[in-house]
Amino acid sequence: VAHRLCCRSLQEVGPTMVGDQHSDTTLMNFLGAMKRKMPGNNFWEYYVSDAPRVVLDKLESCGYQVVSMTGVGQTLVWCLHKN
Repeated sequence: VAHRLCCRSLQEVGPTMVGDQHSDTTLMNFLGAMKRKMPGNNFWEYYVSDAPRVVLDKLESCGYQVVSMTGVGQTLVWCLHKN
């Protein structure tokens, strides 16, 4: 079974958004993610205060690999894959 995950960060030092309301809660707990709903949004998101490199290291230890990365404005987005 393949899993895909996207992480995004507004800064190189965090916070890092690591999931949405449909994300795997076990993985979100492993990352130490907190769930929040920002004013004006109609969805929940998970975030951590860690810098992206810390989050990516944790995900790599779980078997995830970065398959792409891009910048959107001042936001950085990483897409990861796990077999």
